[in-house]
Order: sequence, then C-alpha cells, then structure tokens
Amino acid sequence: MKVKSRQDKIIALVRKHQQLTIEELSSSLASSKETIRRDVAELAKLGNVQKFHGGVMLPNTYADDSFRSRMSTNASIKSMIANAAINHFSENETLFIVTGSTTLYFAELLYKLDNLTIVTNSGEIAKASSSKQSSNRVFLLGGEYNSSNNQTIGTMVATQCRSFRAHHTILTIGAMDEVTGAMQYSIDEAQIASAMIDRSQKVTVLVDSSKFGKLASFEVCSLEKIDRIICDTPPKGSLKSALENNAVEIIVAE
Repeated sequence: MKVKSRQDKIIALVRKHQQLTIEELSSSLASSKETIRRDVAELAKLGNVQKFHGGVMLPNTYADDSFRSRMSTNASIKSMIANAAINHFSENETLFIVTGSTTLYFAELLYKLDNLTIVTNSGEIAKASSSKQSSNRVFLLGGEYNSSNNQTIGTMVATQCRSFRAHHTILTIGAMDEVTGAMQYSIDEAQIASAMIDRSQKVTVLVDSSKFGKLASFEVCSLEKIDRIICDTPPKGSLKSALENNAVEIIVAE
C-alpha cells in the first residue's frame, strides 16, 4: 500500500473510532507497527491526528461530537473526492473554501500546493491549510462564532467576502437538483457560500452522489454558476441532462 493511501486510511479510521492503538491500526492495515508509527508521527506534525502513548486519537479541534460524526460518515468517499479535486488547482491561486467535512478533507491536501491564498469561515479548514510544509497564506473570516462546526457565520462573514477576489470557490452542499441547483440546509451556510461565489471566477462543488436529486431549504446557486462538480458516482437522468445543458464539467473520482 502506498504511503499516502495508508495515511488516508489511518485518518479515516481514527475519525470513525475516535481513538485507536498502534497495534489495532497495524492489524487493520496489514502494516508493521514501525510503519504505522512513522505514518502517525507525520500525520501528527500536520495536525491531522494526536498521538498518545501506544496509540492515536482525534486532535482537540475535533472535540464536537456532531462535527466528528460528519467527518466519519462516508469518510472513504469524501477522501477520494478530495484527492481527485486537489489535481484541479494550481499554485499562486486564491481559494474561497466553505465549511464542510468534504472541504476539510480537501484542505488537508493543500500542503501540496505553494503560494495559495486561502479564505475560509472554518476554523478547522484554516488550521488544516496552515501547514508548515507550504508557504500558503490563510485568512479566517470573522463573525458570529458557531461552536458546533467551529465556524463563523452571519452577515459580517458575507460582507468580508467582498474584500477578496478569488480564482475559485470550493464548496460542499446539502442537496442538488435540476430545478434549483446547489442547496444547503443552513441559511447561514447558504448565504456565505453565495457571497463567496459572487467574488470568484470559478465554482467547484465537492459532492457525494447521495445529495443528487435531493431538496434542501436554501438555495446556494443555480447550475449555470457551477463550473464543475467532483463526485463519487455520476449524476443520472434529468440532473445529468441539466448539468450538461449548463456546460458543467462532471469529474468522477476514482
């Protein structure tokens, strides 16, 4: 198993079980304890996990149960989508990244790119993209603090988006259909995503196929504003036709 693939699996397992011993990881991944210890040491330096004697656990920033649950749900699919997405961005670009579990997986890979300017309302994403291994600059938008997702929300956040001009907005969503487009269950998250989109050249949606054909309460943007979606399984039927009619690029992660 390749190092990156093994480390991704370690992160996914720790998020699912909250904490594991080195022996348990070694058995689950069919790798030596020495190999697992090296992987854990590297992941701990990046802030993805926290070491303790004989094992590994979630870092303190994942203390909230609801957010931890979201991170562990469909973890392998989210990681796969994030790994596919990172190949479609370049150094020296400015990225808006909205709060979300899939976007956090994506942010954890941004150390691979240098000289990015990253603007987000997520404390988790700000920390994940502030790697010592890269020269990226990170701006955390200020506003009302929501502890459940470690994010800032409200009109102050949306207003601050106007201070930036970005090459891309990267978002995750709650639902997508052919009539409304991208939707969210939270009005705050929908409004912030819309504000970011208005200040960006391109929009990328990271979405697993369970969101296709579903309805959520608040519109984020129409399909015509989306440049590409990166997903695990391609959309079908009327949604697929609507995306094609709006020239949305569909990228299926492998």
